[in-house]
Parts: sequence; structure tokens; C-alpha cells
Amino acid sequence: MTPTYGRLPDLDGKRVLITGASTGIGAALARAFAAQGAKVAVHYNSSRDAAVGVVRDIEAEGGSAVLVRADASDSAALAAAVEEAATALGGLEGLINNAGGMVKRVPYAEATDDDYDRIMDLNARSIIVASKAALPHLKKQGGFVINTTSIAARNGASGGAGLYGSSKAFVSNVTRGMAKEWIGNGIRVNAVSPGVIATPFHERYSTQAQMDAMLATIPQGRLGEAGDCVGAYLFLASEALSGFIIGQTIEVNGGQLMP
Repeated sequence: MTPTYGRLPDLDGKRVLITGASTGIGAALARAFAAQGAKVAVHYNSSRDAAVGVVRDIEAEGGSAVLVRADASDSAALAAAVEEAATALGGLEGLINNAGGMVKRVPYAEATDDDYDRIMDLNARSIIVASKAALPHLKKQGGFVINTTSIAARNGASGGAGLYGSSKAFVSNVTRGMAKEWIGNGIRVNAVSPGVIATPFHERYSTQAQMDAMLATIPQGRLGEAGDCVGAYLFLASEALSGFIIGQTIEVNGGQLMP
């Protein structure tokens, strides 16, 4: 369940594209930003039914949302989806680069060039492509980019997820570099780093034994939920709350990692 937040007036009417918004953290973000009065573009790839459900939920609450589809690892398709979102919303003031996935667990000693390309294209290159496509729209009146990285970017990841963790470390550093380059255009770039969040991501890639082992390392004594991450994104999107914060990563992990 996504927590209920007080209204942040400076998010009302903002036009925001959220990639990977059909399930998990992305879906929670789409609902939360719409509840703040933002106009949301819900991006998905294969989970159309789930994405349609997110849009219907938003509209049922009186919010505004549109659907856009693209394989985030396909640069041309993703750039086209950003343009489609900007056209449908009448512009963009915000981009949340949330699309990504582990693709597969593969030890470094067994990783192939194809494994590398698939994981890096989805998690790393997509950030560059979507942000670059959004830049002309964001430059018109300033705005924000929020990237989703991962605790795996700092701790080396769990078994077989090293390439995924490395792709997210790329995202973390892109956040810092892009923040320096784009703040001159009035665009604030930051990131959120979720820890172990109980979403379809782990249903697909993690065994129960792996989940139990990760749970044992979390001081708060529970797994995170998608709603636990929402507040960090709202905070970073709000100029009123975080207007002097750029190039930062907020860790949301129940104390599992305290850098």
C-alpha cells in the first residue's frame, strides 16, 4: 500500500514521465504523483494489463495519466516513447528513470558478452537515452530527473547479480555527472537507492532462501515495500523541499546499508 502524504503544491500540474511504472516501485510512484495532482505518463514494456490497471486506478481517483510503451533496452523505441509522453502531456517537467531489471543471475566467471549487453542496455544505457530525449522538454522551464539505482550499486550485490549491481553503480555515477551538467538549465538530477523491496523483481530473480538471507541483514527486521520508497521520490521532485539538493542518492533500505 502506498502511504498517504500531505499535498505538495509545487507538484500540482507537473507533467511527469515514470519509466517502468506498471508494477512495483514504479506503479506506486505513478499513483502517488497523480495523487499530488501531477499529470503522469505510465511507461511499460510487457506488462500492459498491469499498466492499464495503474492508469484506471489514477483516473478513478480523479487523476490524469496516459500510457506509453517501449522496450527500455531499445534506444530508438525508448526515445520515441519519451517524445510520445511529452506530446500527450503537453510537455515534461519531470522524468523518473525507474525501468530496469536483473535480467538474469549470472556469476562474473560465466558472464557472456550478450549477458553484459542485455543487463547494461536495460539498466545503464536506458538512463542516458531517456534523459537525453527528455532534456529539450525539461530545459524549457526547468524540472527534475530522478534515477532509480540500487543498494547493489554499493555492496557488490548478492550471488550472480554482480553485473546488475555494476549497471546500477553506473546509474549512481551518471546521476552525479548529469547533475553537474544540467543544473545550469534549472534541472535537478538526483537518485533513490532502494534496498530489498518486496516487488515482482524479487519474485522473478530471488529464491526464498536468498530473501531470508537478505532479511537477516536488515536492522529494521522486515523487507521493504514499494510504498516505503515513495516519500524519497516526492521529496526530490519538490523544489520547495529539495531545491538545493543535486547529485545526491537517498538510500531506502531499513538500515541494511549506512554509507
